Amino acid sequence: QVHLVESGGGLVQPGGSLRLSCAASGIIFSINAMSWYRQAPGKQRELVAAITSGGTTNYADSVKGRFTISRDNAKKMVYLQMNSLKPEDTAVYYCRTRQGGLEYWGQGTQVTVSS
Repeated sequence: QVHLVESGGGLVQPGGSLRLSCAASGIIFSINAMSWYRQAPGKQRELVAAITSGGTTNYADSVKGRFTISRDNAKKMVYLQMNSLKPEDTAVYYCRTRQGGLEYWGQGTQVTVSS
């Protein structure tokens, strides 16, 4: 059974940094693309960043240059380093992957950027 568990969210001041982690189990992690999404109150869930099995990354325009996605295949972990955080980055952040034609989501971790 596939499980994705996010951690690392919290309250941070504007301009601060956070590092989110996603621990995966039940999947052949090394061949799966992994991604981070976020959902702010009253808004649709949106893609933040993604990384392929080969390490190719892509980012939403709103986070380019501030966020970095990375992965550790040996540990079955994916990370999202978030720098220069802005109030508009406030959202629940979710880890996502696909396997066998199905998509899987973690439970989410809250990120709040506020002074």
